[in-house]
Amino acid sequence: MPRSAITIDLGAVRRNARRLLEALEGSELWAVVKADGYGHGAIDVGGAALQAGAAALCTATVDEAIALRSAFGEARVVVLGPSADEEVALAREARLELVVADDRPLPEGIAVHLKLDTGMGRWGLSELPTPSGQVVGLMSHLATAGSDPAFAELQIERFRQATDAYSSLTRHLANSAAALRLPSARFDACRCGIALYGLSPFGGVPADDGLEPVLGWRSELARVKRLEVGESTGYGRRFVAERPTWIGVIPVGYADGFRRDLSGASVRVGDDPRTVVGAISMDSFAVELPERLPVGTPVTLIGGGALADDLARVAGTISYELVCGIGSRPLRARRTVVDA
Repeated sequence: MPRSAITIDLGAVRRNARRLLEALEGSELWAVVKADGYGHGAIDVGGAALQAGAAALCTATVDEAIALRSAFGEARVVVLGPSADEEVALAREARLELVVADDRPLPEGIAVHLKLDTGMGRWGLSELPTPSGQVVGLMSHLATAGSDPAFAELQIERFRQATDAYSSLTRHLANSAAALRLPSARFDACRCGIALYGLSPFGGVPADDGLEPVLGWRSELARVKRLEVGESTGYGRRFVAERPTWIGVIPVGYADGFRRDLSGASVRVGDDPRTVVGAISMDSFAVELPERLPVGTPVTLIGGGALADDLARVAGTISYELVCGIGSRPLRARRTVVDA
């Protein structure tokens, strides 16, 4: 097995997309594939989402969108993040749609979406101007759809009041959490990212919302050794054996995306959960074993019931950040795309 083996299941992407379309009850699904598809591969995931019925692909940058245009000649591609003046000509040539979130003049000859700030306090217009002919959509973004539904409903109502006069335009507000739990946020289209990848937008169990994790991450035991009482493993001697202890060394570290703050997390060695001990280094980490196990025993970091959300809780972060940081550079990892 490669030292770091990443598997992307496009069948799971399609099933997640269909699950979201069921929840949307007629609203369009726009697949958010920014940041290389949250680390899953934007072109692979984007293609599977389109096959399953997604009506558009969304990125954060013009460059991300141009890469998608090269792969999907006729797909609708929307750039959600800000674009520089010098990028407009490139966007026009690539037939992209841009989001305008400030008071600058609209870029000429290109379809735009006006973004209203309804409470995120980040990008967005304070007031919605009368849309011109090149405006095809109106949008905002929810700050608390997965954590504070009451504030989310306040944002939804603000958006509704500001845009009801322009209901002939495509209105889109919901993210994954709102798409699944807040019907009033769905409007004409929903921009879904994290749920498309089978990760819970609520930090819970994806299966509770009918979602399947897309990414699997595996390695193996590269070294198995016994620590005697008082011996340690790793930098800083953060784990010192209080009794004779078998440890296994896995050749994955923070350079691969297995973060330093995952000490104490659980990974699966064979079929059993084992605790990460000591400091995680750039290229390896250690787990405590109940007995001597063979070198080459499979280790599952994510997949097969080992959830990215569980690792994220140990690290005090969210699954979004964790999966975006998993390295799939070919000199350090092998990335395999399957269709199961």
